[in-house]
Order: sequence, then structure tokens, then C-alpha cells
Amino acid sequence: MNPADSASLPESLYSADSVRAMDRYLISQCQVPGFELMQRAAASAFRNLIRTWPEPGRLLVLCGAGNNGGDGYLVAASAARHGLDVDCVAVVDPQSLQGDASKACQVARNDGVEILLWRELDDGGRSVLFATAGLIVDALLGTGVAGAPRDPFGDVIRRCNASPAPVLAIDLPSGLDATTGHAAGDVVQASLTVTFIGLKTGLLTGQGANCAGEVVFESLDTGDQLPACGEAPMARRVDWWGLRELLPVRAAAAHKGYFGHMLIVAGDRGYGGAALLAAEAAIRSGAGLVTLATRPEHVMPALARCPSVMAQGVIHGSELAPLLARASLVVCGPGLGQSSWGQQMLQQVVSSGKPQVLDADALNLLSQRVPVTASNHILTPHPGEAARLLGLTAAEVEADRLAAAARIQQEYGGTVLLKGAGTVVTDGTEFVIVDGRNPGMATGGMGDVLSGMIGSLLAQLDSPLQAATMAAALHLASADRASQVKGYMGLIPNDVIDTLPRMLADAERLAARRLRAGLKGIDDAVDGE
Repeated sequence: MNPADSASLPESLYSADSVRAMDRYLISQCQVPGFELMQRAAASAFRNLIRTWPEPGRLLVLCGAGNNGGDGYLVAASAARHGLDVDCVAVVDPQSLQGDASKACQVARNDGVEILLWRELDDGGRSVLFATAGLIVDALLGTGVAGAPRDPFGDVIRRCNASPAPVLAIDLPSGLDATTGHAAGDVVQASLTVTFIGLKTGLLTGQGANCAGEVVFESLDTGDQLPACGEAPMARRVDWWGLRELLPVRAAAAHKGYFGHMLIVAGDRGYGGAALLAAEAAIRSGAGLVTLATRPEHVMPALARCPSVMAQGVIHGSELAPLLARASLVVCGPGLGQSSWGQQMLQQVVSSGKPQVLDADALNLLSQRVPVTASNHILTPHPGEAARLLGLTAAEVEADRLAAAARIQQEYGGTVLLKGAGTVVTDGTEFVIVDGRNPGMATGGMGDVLSGMIGSLLAQLDSPLQAATMAAALHLASADRASQVKGYMGLIPNDVIDTLPRMLADAERLAARRLRAGLKGIDDAVDGE
């Protein structure tokens, strides 16, 4: 993600119900006419259209009913006034439109836009519209629609996705649940989504992360009026570019004892690579000391790969006791397996009461009701592991990722990090969504790297929520930077580990500049006295 793009998005994320309540508040309490809001939305959508596609070619504007359709008619009117070629298609008969949407349709007609009725077009005519489009504007379905789109909307969306033309979605891609990010059926695959009033949670997680494209937020000049509305955000949006300022500044006289002693319990037979990835990621993320407890045959490869890590072979769970006694926290799970060896190791870890990060097979064993006694643990499931923890399917988890993370937290306690595009983190009191997605991370071992990073930052920070959130954001940002050189298909976990020092060095330089600026400010204040 480009830091500049991220900085333009607000932190607060809202449900569809909350955004609709904001809209009603602006109209009823702030006396902002609904049609004026619609005009502002259409103007901002058209402005972003021209900014992104200065020469868009022939526009195909697809209009539904309600405010979303009204926005589309006004965009078509703006395009006509600017001399662009426009095909405006009414998927809902304009005669059935009411209120502001009907008024917007009439504005388009007055500006010379010919409105084509979808139901009157034959298959050939419909195909020609999509074949000749240089850019498609999706104004079909708004935030009030739930469930799979029925025909004719489903048919229109499928044709839209089959077209090579890019798509600008107004407010959200049609077919997407604005609250959960779930798509129950066909959903528009947008290149750009321009959203209004409040940033919808569903745009940043689940299918929203896949189908919204670049997301641009427009407040429509209402930001000063909305705090009085009283609508609470359902989640907080974060990314590395905002969080890196929270990275602790190291004192000049600091020593390794300041930054924790991590114990990583990982790597059954055949899975030594997972243990090594977690250990190296931990040491590269700033942990003071890292001890790896693994199968004896993995010790020599671990020392050869990363001599900064202390590696010890363990055969029985009882051998963990002295290692646990010296550790300040534990990461357990990468390559742990589900054999008796892994079960013994997990039992010792969870009964230790130490702060712990449980990942991978530790979670699969946890789903078999291994008790967790510590309250300061972090669970890091991917959707499949989350499904096993909850007795659901992965599809059911993905249908409402925030609800799934909340249920895991309620049943197992601690802090939960649900992996995937738009990673969700919750400690039971608040939700955080890590903004961004990187398809290159869809490869084995990336989760092992993340677990090591989480443990390392947990050793350096007081808050499990902050440690998990910051690690996930740094993990993604490092993958993004590595992808600039390696691409997506060739990206491997080691590329992310190798990028971590550069990312952290950037953050350290930023902290140093802030410190120098702060000291200069103090000097200036003293000089002025």
C-alpha cells in the first residue's frame, strides 16, 4: 500500500446501519438536503473518475434504485456536461424511482443523457454496451441490500466482471455486504471504490479486500457535523505507516535483558523449517534473546541458519520446564504437529502461565479442548483454524470475520488475530483491522514468520493487542516492500524476514527525527523566555 493512499483514509470504520443513521442525521438534524448530499457524492465520484482515468473512453453507467442509482444518474449527467460519451442504463425502471433518485434521473435527462432500459435491451444490445465500454460505473446496489443479488442485478454484475473495462464503484461494489465484507453471491470486481460519509468496515476485510480495489473516502464536507450524531465505530483501521510511530525508542544504554527472552516451541519431525522461520523472524524483529525448543535433529540446521538463536533439542514435555522458567514469554505452534510430542509441548506451555502466542498446530490442538490457563495469550488462527476452534466451516468464518474473531475471544480469552486480507484483531474490548492485502503472502511459512514477530513485539510492548496489531501491520508492509523487487509469485517468507531490518530502520530514523525536532522545540522555548 502506498502510505499516501493510506493516510487519506479515516481511522474509524462503521457498519452499514451506522452510516445510514449518519445520513439520516445530516438530513433531519443538520438540515442538509438529501439531494444536496447526492450531488456532492456524484461530484466527488466524477472527480475521482477523471483523476484516475483522464481519458476514460465511452462510459457505461449502470443505475439501480435508491440513492445509489441516483448517484449514478448524476455522474452520467456530469460526464455528458464534460463532453464524454455516455451510455446510461436503468436496471430498475425510472418510473418506479421516488424522491431524490427520481430527481437525479430527471437531471440526467435534462443534460441530454439518453437512459436505456435494461429490460428493453436484447442480449446482443447488452453485449455491445459492455464490449464498447472504456469504463464502467457501478451504481446498482447500495448499503441497504443484503444477500445474493437476484436477476437482473446478478446478470448485470456477471457481465460487468466479464468485461475488460475497469470499474468505478459508487459507495461500495454491488453485491458486497458493507458491514461484514461478505459476498453472498455475485459481486462487482471494482478497480476503484469511492465511498461516502463513513468508511464501511466491509470494504477492508473479507471479500471487500478483494473486490473494492483502491478505496477513496469522501466526507462530503460533513466531518464537523457527524461527531454529534453519536454513532460509535465498530472497528479501527490501522496500517504500519501510522503505527510505526509507536515503536519504542531504544535507550542508548539498553541491553538484551530489556527486550525479553522468547522461548519458541516448534518444529516436530519434518517441520523444522517452520520453527526456523519463526525464530529468525523473532530475532530480526528486535527480541533480546530467543531460545528455540525443537526436535533434536533440527538444532544443527537452526544454529547454521541463525546462530543468534539459542537452540535446544527436546524429546519430552518435562524438558521444557527449565526453559520455560527462564523465558519471559512463549511462542508455540509453528510446525508443532499433532502427535504426542506436540501435545506434550503444548500442555507444558499453556500450564506455565507465561504470556504466550499460540499458532498453527497449537490452535488445532486447542480446538480439541486443551485448556488455556493464561489470560495474556494471543491466538493467531487463519480461517481454517478459526473454523476448527468454533466448529464452523471456513466459509462461515469468512462470512463475518469480526463476529468469528469475537466468538473465539469469548470462548478462549486473550487476544485474537484472525489472519487474511484485512486481518482482524480483538481483545474483547475493541476491534482493529489491519488495512491492506498482498497475494504474494499466500504461501506456506508466512504465518510462522508472523508468529515470531508477534512474540518479539509482545516482549517489547506492554499490550498484547498493540503487539499483535503492530506485528501484523509490519508483516504486511514488509511483504509489500519485498514484492516491489520479488513480485508476488516469487515471494517467500525469507524475503519478508530479510526486509524487516530495513522497515525497522526506517521507523528508527523517523523516531530520531521526531526526537531531534522535540529537543529543538524545547531549546526554542527556553531561548524565548
